Amino acid sequence: MKDIKIFFGEPKELVQHNIESLNGITGLYFIFLKTMKVQYPFNNSRLIYIGMSEKRTNSIGNRLTSHYNGKSGNVGLVNYRKVDKLFFTHINFEMMKEIWQPSIEDLESYFILDFVEKYGVYPICNNKTGFEVLNRDIGIKLVIDWQYFE
Repeated sequence: MKDIKIFFGEPKELVQHNIESLNGITGLYFIFLKTMKVQYPFNNSRLIYIGMSEKRTNSIGNRLTSHYNGKSGNVGLVNYRKVDKLFFTHINFEMMKEIWQPSIEDLESYFILDFVEKYGVYPICNNKTGFEVLNRDIGIKLVIDWQYFE
């Protein structure tokens, strides 16, 4: 099995002018706190949400805008924003297609389950449960740089 290291790009503050360039881009996005850390069972992290955009019409830019203005309905993100600045980074799915053959939904599940393995629970603002373990041999192991958020 081949190990592929995943590193995150430059963090950007979750404000509208930083989001606009992501309109039309699909992939994963990661919302995290500027200074505060959440105490998870196995370790502390500033990461509070892992999200996905599977369609260009509901792009990363659209999804982040929805979180920024509170229309996503994620109360946790709204309340964390009241006590600390929120930042984000993303992974463009087009850039992953050479190494990742399964769906973008499977990629999101992979990241969330890997986070659970390293931190003990889902990111605090992810309201999802019951992610399926990938039922296929994907032939690679993603080594995710979770320390980016520590």
